Amino acid sequence: MRVRRATSTLIASIACLLACVVAHAIEPVPLTPPLNSGLPTGPLGDAIRYGQSLITNTRALASGYVGNGLACSNCHLDAGRVAYAAPLAGLWGVFPEYRSRRGSVESMSERINDCFLRSMNGKALPDDSREMIGLLAYIAWLSTGVPTGAEVQGRGFKEFAAPSPPSSARGEALYATKCAACHGADGQGLRGADNAYAFPPLWGPQSFNVGAGMARVSVAAGFVQVKMPLGNAGTLSAQEAYDIAAYFTSKPRPDFPAAKNDWPRGGAPLDARK
Repeated sequence: MRVRRATSTLIASIACLLACVVAHAIEPVPLTPPLNSGLPTGPLGDAIRYGQSLITNTRALASGYVGNGLACSNCHLDAGRVAYAAPLAGLWGVFPEYRSRRGSVESMSERINDCFLRSMNGKALPDDSREMIGLLAYIAWLSTGVPTGAEVQGRGFKEFAAPSPPSSARGEALYATKCAACHGADGQGLRGADNAYAFPPLWGPQSFNVGAGMARVSVAAGFVQVKMPLGNAGTLSAQEAYDIAAYFTSKPRPDFPAAKNDWPRGGAPLDARK
């Protein structure tokens, strides 16, 4: 009887310990990506550096897979180091992950290709390509120190509800005063002296397609409210961010026919594009 009781106590203690470990592992941790000065040398370091360059210079280095004028760093600010700007730091330990949009478990490489197909309006990277290996190496290195299974604070984009229904009409007026100087009155972005986009297009053929997360009003509003306007981030109210997002996401952009297959198990957000 004593053996049984002791065994039960031991099992309960182990279960409690495991629960504590799991609870600790899934607690968000501070976003503290490593500095470039800590990059390793040799072939691994070369792959990481190439992956980092792909984030900031995507169109030039992966032209065969990019179908618009965007770079990964247009959303993943500072090459994936910024909170609430879809940081790449910490992602290595949370994939594979169930994605409701896909309706199945998704690998890290599949998540990257989601961005190439949707945000970049392009083509999927082969799993064994230099580009894919470089991006995986960079994300793994950027996630140094983040426990497996833990998310970093500020993952993804800020989530908040619109105080009142968004208005494209109000958004148009706000866009003219808050956004047009960088993204152009016509939303087609501004090119630099090298003909590359200094500021990305927000709609039109060179922008993200309707299947991209940024094509959803709530996602766009989360990015706009926290990170825009450039140099004055955080000055827009939640309502203003939603109004601006409602305006530019409603503009013409490339189609993505495969979006009809999104959320196959149901639960699609109200602002999901199909």
